[in-house]
Amino acid sequence: MRKLLLVIVAGVLSANATLVVAQMSHEVLQIEERWAEVNYLTNGKAQVEAFSSLIEQAKQVTNAQPGSAEAWTWSGIIQSSYAGAKGGLGALSSAKAAKADLEKAIDIDPDVLEGAAYTSLGVLYLKVPGWPVGFGDEDAGVELLKQGLQSSPNGIDSNYFYAEYLYNEKEYDGAERHLRKALAAAPREGREIADDGRRGEVQHMLEQIEEQR
Repeated sequence: MRKLLLVIVAGVLSANATLVVAQMSHEVLQIEERWAEVNYLTNGKAQVEAFSSLIEQAKQVTNAQPGSAEAWTWSGIIQSSYAGAKGGLGALSSAKAAKADLEKAIDIDPDVLEGAAYTSLGVLYLKVPGWPVGFGDEDAGVELLKQGLQSSPNGIDSNYFYAEYLYNEKEYDGAERHLRKALAAAPREGREIADDGRRGEVQHMLEQIEEQR
């Protein structure tokens, strides 16, 4: 059985970061910024507790803005990140909640945040165990990642997560191509912490690819 939710992180996929930021409310921007701080600047028990608190904050935002696809996307990202930090089968309920939130976002606006909901949902399908334990499905996950790439062909996150899939399949040349595209992605306004953290993950995977060759 695949290990449940090793690390599930996703971010806003944006070729035009200024436009995407302008589309989000102040409250959504706040939870987005807090997610980056918790995801990249904390670890261990402190990170799990911080994500738990952020889930409650995200619920308040979706309750106040039920028609906001951006709010539902970030709620799903936060739920999935909490599941990844918590780990184990006990995290499955949070993974299911993340799935529901991301599906809600896509129902409202399939193109929300340059495909962020598609990519985040694809990662969930790939990380969560399949039936009868969970809803994991590799074919569905890959298709969702591809939809995320179609929406954000030059995005740092869309390329990173597709590269991660290719790396796990031992398709190292393809993985490296997408990692290089991720590194070439334009900086995202207001997302400096997330960009720095993701670039570090990209560099680490490039090093792993070199070790496998």
